[in-house]
Amino acid sequence: MRSRHDRRSFLRNTAIAGAAISLPGTRLHAATNNLGPNDQINIGMIGAGGRASELLNAIQEVGGTKVLAVADPDIDRATALAKKCDAKPYQDLRTIIDDVNVHAVFIATCNHWHCLAAIWAMQAGKDVYVEKPLSHTQWEGRQVIQATRKYGRIVQVGTQQRSDPMQAELKKFLHKDKSLGKIEYAQANRLGVRETIGKRNTALVIPKEVNYDLWLGPAAEEPLLRDKLHYDWHWTYNTGNGEMGNWGVHVLDDVRNVAYQDSASLPNSVFAVGGRVAWNDAGNTPNVHYAIFETESFPTLIALSNLPGGKAMKGSWDSKGGRPASGPGSGYVVACEGGYLLGSRQNGRAIDREGKTIRTFKGGDIVPLHVKNFFDAMRSRDRDSLNAEVQVGHDSTGWCNLANVGYRTASTFDKDQLVRAGANLEAWPTLMKEMETQLKPLGVEASDLHVSPKLTHDPKTEKFTGDHADVANSFLKRTYRKGYEFPEIG
Repeated sequence: MRSRHDRRSFLRNTAIAGAAISLPGTRLHAATNNLGPNDQINIGMIGAGGRASELLNAIQEVGGTKVLAVADPDIDRATALAKKCDAKPYQDLRTIIDDVNVHAVFIATCNHWHCLAAIWAMQAGKDVYVEKPLSHTQWEGRQVIQATRKYGRIVQVGTQQRSDPMQAELKKFLHKDKSLGKIEYAQANRLGVRETIGKRNTALVIPKEVNYDLWLGPAAEEPLLRDKLHYDWHWTYNTGNGEMGNWGVHVLDDVRNVAYQDSASLPNSVFAVGGRVAWNDAGNTPNVHYAIFETESFPTLIALSNLPGGKAMKGSWDSKGGRPASGPGSGYVVACEGGYLLGSRQNGRAIDREGKTIRTFKGGDIVPLHVKNFFDAMRSRDRDSLNAEVQVGHDSTGWCNLANVGYRTASTFDKDQLVRAGANLEAWPTLMKEMETQLKPLGVEASDLHVSPKLTHDPKTEKFTGDHADVANSFLKRTYRKGYEFPEIG
């Protein structure tokens, strides 16, 4: 492996660091744990794409910090971002992890790197801000939680709506004031157009500025038949979680927070229908993905489409679901006895059963608020003060991971199975009719999609049970590439 540090030396040093931080009073432990209210927090940025740039803007707006280093396998991207904050650029994230002057890392890598980078950083005594989705698989997320507890780290997950003051107003309106009555169900939406990622006949040539071994990390090495290396990694399960883990995690986290008040950690069952249709490109994650989650209280649906809609095939799909007003394209609907709460990023409104607006809500500047919340928790060492502590992020990511497992266990279209799945939920058949109508102008029939079995899930063990459990559980953990094996944290 071509890397700044010898692998064996790195592992030995990491083991020493891991042992050191478990003992109070060591230099690594004290450097982060004894920060005063006016002490500068030194940061390392891991990942240097568009999301990292947005985080850097928020970090600089909050203040009281210094970005010392930026690492990205694409050295050109690392150099460009480092120039914006007068930091040092590196290709290898382990250079930052080894640096005892760095108090915290911000991880904005490809999804398949999130958990391993977070664990390595915690083993070296650093606090972590890690972008959503927390994990690439559910098992990985559990290891991050174990590491957080073992090493006493502060870990914030990048579901930034959690830091919007509007969320508290929404919960009071729904639950304390009971302004809309009893909740019947919730529906999350991500209905946003994306383009095909192309399909090559020969493998993509990796740019010379990219250390591809580092870029792959724990992922499998396989030919890339798409047109671009960056960003479009989202749309293959080797490195991404599809739209379900990209935007789905935000809207499902909102549902967990606002509708459930986090009372439902993970669902008791999941059913999915979807497909990658119309494009014939190199992606293997669905561009149409619908699911039903059942819990102890009320069910949640999610409607996801990256395809255009309407007669002109412009703009996103719509979803009324039999209600008097369409739900937000990227947001959620909480259906209640007396009306509906329509929530989206930094905006919300409540309507009655006839569609008349009862109340509106307005949010704040959520990314700086979320970053500030992380820095405040670093100084107080109070993980309970985090708005998206790692357990919260793990649970919300879990809904996406389980929806993806549902899709990956799906087989050919089964109309009877599709109908049975939502037999007790009036909105489901309406949603399916909408989906079928919006597919037709694209030359796609509902029968071109794949339908999963209903998968029973135990939130306590985070494992599937009953029929089809063996197949479903096989997707909860992956095989890791040599040199990037995942540590199992006791």
